Amino acid sequence: MGFDIGLLLHSIPLMLKGALITFQISLIGAFLGIVVGFILILMRMSPLKPVKYLAEIYISIFRGTPLLLQIFFIYYALPGLLGINLPPFMAGVLALSLNSGAFVTEVLRGGISAIPSGQFEGAKALGLKQRVIWGRIILPQVFIMILPPLTNELTMLVKASPLLSVITVVELTRTAQQIMMSTYRPVEVMLAAAVLYFVICFALTRLTHQLKGRFVLISGR
Repeated sequence: MGFDIGLLLHSIPLMLKGALITFQISLIGAFLGIVVGFILILMRMSPLKPVKYLAEIYISIFRGTPLLLQIFFIYYALPGLLGINLPPFMAGVLALSLNSGAFVTEVLRGGISAIPSGQFEGAKALGLKQRVIWGRIILPQVFIMILPPLTNELTMLVKASPLLSVITVVELTRTAQQIMMSTYRPVEVMLAAAVLYFVICFALTRLTHQLKGRFVLISGR
């Protein structure tokens, strides 16, 4: 049994369809993860201790438990606990988003703590409002600093997306499994899947690098 290039070419359309699902899951998960991260960092900065403790508990739970367990909990346990029945795609995206948000919070915390306190004090001395201080001064600098770790988090979501195949999300790995089971040719199929995962991660990395370059150019840093 040699390497069947014909099978590889025949499988490409289905594999690309699965890769598109993986790409969508990763982007949506990353976007919602950033939203969750911002909410958590605001909670951690709150003067109310119960709010801060709630954020700390959330972060500890999602950072300290396996992602696969979180996926199972959201897909299988939520219907029984809350009566919420989510389709596999939505359950998978929700699990990735909630998990990613816990890690994004630490990235944001590191970026904000790297801003010199003199900038906050100087902006307040000038009488600037909080929304101006954060929107015009702090967050643009934080965004530039945290873009590399955010890129890493995005690629981690791509690599974690195969876990969603256990709840029947037909992403790239699930598609590869289906083709492999029907053709009994694991080498060609898994090699194609590995190449597509590499292409997705490489494209996302290059895209964020270009985005950072343009943002730095616009901000004048």
